[in-house]
Amino acid sequence: MHGNRIRSEYLALFLVWAALVLLFGMLSENFFSLRMFGALANRIPPLTVVAVGMTFVLIIGGIDLSVGSVLGLSGAVLGVALVDWQWPFPFAALLALGTGLFAGWTTGTVSVRLGMPSFIVSLGMLEIARGLAFLTTDSQTKYIGPSVEGLARPLSGLGLSPAFLIALGSVVAGQFLLTRTVFGRYLIAIGTNEAATRLAGIATLRPKIIVFALMGVLTGLGAIFHVSRLGSSDPNAGLGLELSAIAAVVIGGTSLMGGRGSVVNTFFGVLIIATLESGLAQAGASEPVKRVVTGVVIVAAVMIDAWRSRWRGGFLALFRRHFRMGKFNP
Repeated sequence: MHGNRIRSEYLALFLVWAALVLLFGMLSENFFSLRMFGALANRIPPLTVVAVGMTFVLIIGGIDLSVGSVLGLSGAVLGVALVDWQWPFPFAALLALGTGLFAGWTTGTVSVRLGMPSFIVSLGMLEIARGLAFLTTDSQTKYIGPSVEGLARPLSGLGLSPAFLIALGSVVAGQFLLTRTVFGRYLIAIGTNEAATRLAGIATLRPKIIVFALMGVLTGLGAIFHVSRLGSSDPNAGLGLELSAIAAVVIGGTSLMGGRGSVVNTFFGVLIIATLESGLAQAGASEPVKRVVTGVVIVAAVMIDAWRSRWRGGFLALFRRHFRMGKFNP
């Protein structure tokens, strides 16, 4: 029964995405083509890996609003390491990942250890990371060139970039971690009822910090993908990324209240958001119109999530009222 429900969710999200593709295919002559699908796949790796991390953060009942700024800071560090310090790409990439890791770990530690809402802490980190991105680059774009573009360049024969394949691998690894490991079950338990989880003898602080640190690492990876695609490092990179990531995760069915989510569903959410943005652009929609439509989609997804949670809570209350110790009690 559980497997049927999961397959139903996959099918529903796929049908929503397919409907968008057909809609924009009718509105724009060039939308429905292999070239468009290839361009779409090679554009979504940064959002995909960030959304994977955001799925885990929302599952434990947290939120991270700093991911866009942390991506900008990690990309800025990568650009400075490559251009100013002349570091080899592997070492510069590790530094970018480390920057994201430190930012995520700091947000998680302050939030969890001090008992502060992650909303407030990540909002502060948003400003800190963006300011550091401008200070790191002296408010200038670092033009790097071909040395970093290999990750974003489509492989011959496949038409897909290494960045997309790595992002797809992160989706598979994230789903495995969430559904097939003890750690993943702990995260779901924490998001469902943290107090009960602690009473069951399960430590809750360290897993929550690890989730925020993982969010930081994946944001650093997203920064590498972003810099590779553009061939440059821009301190303004990542503006609004947090909203797109949260939208993709919520569209995928992860609850804002915590305790429920799926990384695979999040990937479908990424496809829906990316297709919506690309389709509106090809249809000639202006930037304000695109922002309005995206905002409406986010609100609709949140409303659906709230309705689903309320319906499930009412159903469980009805079930408990009529069934006592396995016997029907009308």
